[in-house]
Amino acid sequence: MKYYLDITLLPEADITLGFIWQKVYQQVHIALVDNKVGKNESVIAVAFPLYGEHTFPLGNQLRLLAEDESQLTKLNINRWLNRLEDYVHIKTIKPVPKKVTQVCFVRQHVKGQERIEKDMQSKAKHWSEKSGQSIDICLAELEKSKPKAINPLPFIWLESQETKQRSEGSSSNFPLFIKKVDVLDQQVGVFNCYGLSANHSNKGKLVSIPQF
Repeated sequence: MKYYLDITLLPEADITLGFIWQKVYQQVHIALVDNKVGKNESVIAVAFPLYGEHTFPLGNQLRLLAEDESQLTKLNINRWLNRLEDYVHIKTIKPVPKKVTQVCFVRQHVKGQERIEKDMQSKAKHWSEKSGQSIDICLAELEKSKPKAINPLPFIWLESQETKQRSEGSSSNFPLFIKKVDVLDQQVGVFNCYGLSANHSNKGKLVSIPQF
């Protein structure tokens, strides 16, 4: 990644930073889908320079990165965020500095409580049929290693575009959990249409971006 542009989010007294993140990232996602180069593949990556801040887990800055300046120019993110111009400050495209470290941002799939309970019932039924023990006994044993629905990772509420298209306009909101992974060396591959490292890229390795 050789070029980037920064987007600063500007909350107000009655508009929270979390709400602006939701609106901005939704538009960025739609822009990446509109400019995708393959099935759920993007040449544009996103980064969170202030990830892990105490005041807000994702900070107030979103960075878009690309290998070529023309890719960011073609994306024309200003057009996608024009309705949010009072709440964002979009800077010009600049070259990535020479001295950088590498980092990966990935989507972390987190099961909700309802999904956890459903999986527990399914596992208990399967175990019961295999072992001959009652489902209650199997559930009690599985309870010892039951995963928790609480997750400390930062997330953004988004609307699923695929669900919206499949269900003729009905919406389906979900939390996009974002995990930061430090890496030692640059790792190349493709990004998904959230601008995050596609986990299946580069023979199972994560894809890195410059951090500065």
